[in-house]
Amino acid sequence: MLNLIGGHWTSAASGATFDVSDPATDEVLDEVPDASTDEFAAAVDAAAGALSGWQSLRATERADVLDGVVAACELRLDELAVTIARESGKPLSEARGEVRYALGFLSWAAGEAVRVGGETIPAAKAGQRILVLRQPVGVSAAITPWNFPLAMITRKLGPALAVGCTQVVKPAPETPLSALLFAEVASDAGVPDGVLNVVTGDPVAFSNVVFGDARVRMVSFTGSTEVGRELIRQSAKNVTRLSLELGGHAPVFVLEDADLDQAVTMTMAAKYRNTGQSCVAASRVRVASSRYEELCAALADRSSKLRLGRWDEGADLGPLINDEAVAKVQRHVDDAVVRGAQLLCGGKAVSPGPGLAGRFFEATVLAGVDDSMVLCHEETFGPVIAIEPFDDVDEAVAAANASPFGLAAYVAGRDAGRVLDVVEALECGVVGVNDGVPSTPQAPFGGMKLSGIGREGGHWVMDEYLETKYVSLVF
Repeated sequence: MLNLIGGHWTSAASGATFDVSDPATDEVLDEVPDASTDEFAAAVDAAAGALSGWQSLRATERADVLDGVVAACELRLDELAVTIARESGKPLSEARGEVRYALGFLSWAAGEAVRVGGETIPAAKAGQRILVLRQPVGVSAAITPWNFPLAMITRKLGPALAVGCTQVVKPAPETPLSALLFAEVASDAGVPDGVLNVVTGDPVAFSNVVFGDARVRMVSFTGSTEVGRELIRQSAKNVTRLSLELGGHAPVFVLEDADLDQAVTMTMAAKYRNTGQSCVAASRVRVASSRYEELCAALADRSSKLRLGRWDEGADLGPLINDEAVAKVQRHVDDAVVRGAQLLCGGKAVSPGPGLAGRFFEATVLAGVDDSMVLCHEETFGPVIAIEPFDDVDEAVAAANASPFGLAAYVAGRDAGRVLDVVEALECGVVGVNDGVPSTPQAPFGGMKLSGIGREGGHWVMDEYLETKYVSLVF
């Protein structure tokens, strides 16, 4: 597959490519351009050249284009889903869910496009009129992760295009095929040349280009906190606006009055979606001591029944993305066991069938975890549930808040007042109450502390791509 720059499908000027493989089998699926500085600069040129024409369209016209992209993607939903499943390893049912989730961001942005407006303010002196205008920031860039390769594009692209910005997208090298397929569908559906550009290649060269070009006024990134810190440093040169969704370490609280089945269902959904490879995946389950034994037994029982397999086999869990991911999850499990955690189920990587790589990690439940263990401080990014009891929920919340991360948290309970006390005390951007998958296009998504800055989703995300201009009129 080729890159899309200014409406043209292009290879790297050097002719260099890199392979994209199925993590379940190591089968090479395709090759994509290994682009570098010249191609990235050309993509920014294309986005800048298309900006005036795109932002001059009426909001209803931009909304119509986005709606057309949604309709075109719906016709090719299965093709998009299979592409996601093959390059990421996630089960096909989850990949289909991701496509629908991704299209929800475009649909919501299309609706918001016609609601972006300014305001008038009472004047400070006679003869004066005060206007506040909201205008697109200009060219934007998106750097997206491999774990949700389509949804993380549309969550950034939808609002950018809705308000009149153009965008250059660099997908993760592990999963670029769904991004390029989406670009093909969007281009065919009527997105003007240069409004959307998708380029694959060297991430360092890409960031150097976009942060070194003053025409790029906003960069949205989803990925690790370490990379986020580096992008903050780079953004200083041109004071480039940033929206960052970074690492997480999501705590789960199961209160004494929680419905057991509901708590287990919530935790399973929060942990095992995409085989635990999610920034909002449940990390450390803190449960009231009186419910500890039964929750441990129920989670171990449900987890031990999850099936491993490749994307087209009806499995519950697919492979981890690469060997480094497997090694990290195994290190976390082994460290916890050595330090006294009880392994209730799982605990190792396996190959569940002929021709499959050994990147399938068993659904794992550990009881008796404590602060001495690495997985209580690092993001595991794999299918491991770690459980510990608490006697005082306020102390448990304070311990969770001591983490430098603050992306998501989950609470299971039925006493609304007590639940809301916990919710309000938590230092994080997203809380699911009896809900293991709270993210939705109409709500703001983002983190506190080292988990990032900015919000994606709902009407809040529009502000990330808009400048506010104050106009004082005196006649």
